[in-house]
Amino acid sequence: MYWEGNFHSDPGGNGSRGIAQGPNNGDKDPPIHHGAGSSSIMMDSARETSSDDSTGQDQWESGNSVLPEIQPAPPRTACRVLSIANQKGGVGKTTTAINLSASLAMAGRRILVLDMDPQSNATSALGQKVDHTTRTIYDVLLGEATLREAILTTDALGIRIVPSSPQFAGAEVELVSVENREFLLKEQLDGLKSEYDYVIIDCPPSLGLLTVNALSASDGVIVPIQCEYLALEGLSHLLETLQAVRKSLNPKLRVEGLLLTMYDGRLSLSQQVANDARTYFGSRVYRTMIPRNVRLGEAPSFGKPVILYDRACAGSMSYVNLAKEIMENESQGVGAWSESAHTGLPG
Repeated sequence: MYWEGNFHSDPGGNGSRGIAQGPNNGDKDPPIHHGAGSSSIMMDSARETSSDDSTGQDQWESGNSVLPEIQPAPPRTACRVLSIANQKGGVGKTTTAINLSASLAMAGRRILVLDMDPQSNATSALGQKVDHTTRTIYDVLLGEATLREAILTTDALGIRIVPSSPQFAGAEVELVSVENREFLLKEQLDGLKSEYDYVIIDCPPSLGLLTVNALSASDGVIVPIQCEYLALEGLSHLLETLQAVRKSLNPKLRVEGLLLTMYDGRLSLSQQVANDARTYFGSRVYRTMIPRNVRLGEAPSFGKPVILYDRACAGSMSYVNLAKEIMENESQGVGAWSESAHTGLPG
């Protein structure tokens, strides 16, 4: 289904869309216990209750929450493959892969998620359990299964996923002698792209063979940037890698946008990182910023995207805004999607 305007929450129930609610969904924050050892809880709760101006997202009020209005987007004519990549860990790659996928699925898009990270956090965040009988991306790259054979359908808005597993950690060593090893994923994916509107790839926190496989198969890259100290450190290395992949492996690869994550408008450091990123990269930085948000951290433990856990929280709102921005940019040919923005990779 497509997004419709005035998508209101249902304070008295689970909502007309049948969206599951997480614990304490009627509350914006978990209860705060004052006492020894509660400082971290209080800090997280304080972040959750920060003003909407600090997140840069649309505002909402308790009991009358409204997801951002989004007009029905025209049907897609071609699949887009987007990698979520940054060699730094803890910047929000998996969080973005899962929640952007869910927001696009809510807009009626057919979504396939590829978990390329041996930590397999995207797999568990979508409620999937892997055992020795489960086909994973590891089996696909080793040629022991096709991509289609490894696809699982989740309970989260019909999103499909090719899972990962910890045994995937040794894949780079096993693949080093394989011919055309940089194109293993692309060769498998090309035959399935007509069945999906978006393929979202969750990349590992490295620039090794697994990430190169993802980039070789992608149309574009979304780069999450944490709004904290040294956030831009190493970004030039990533951009150099993207340039090298574009030059030798995938000429169509584009930087779709830089996404500011873990933003807290009350902190001057967050504001400075955001300002520096926009000054240097300009329109490549998405208008939407992802705030620090308790619910974003809680939702994966329940095996669901945040929009199915607490659709009125700041995290849900921000990823809905991001999906809206991506689709609007695509349909209008502006911002990160415009051809003029792709005359060369930044850096």
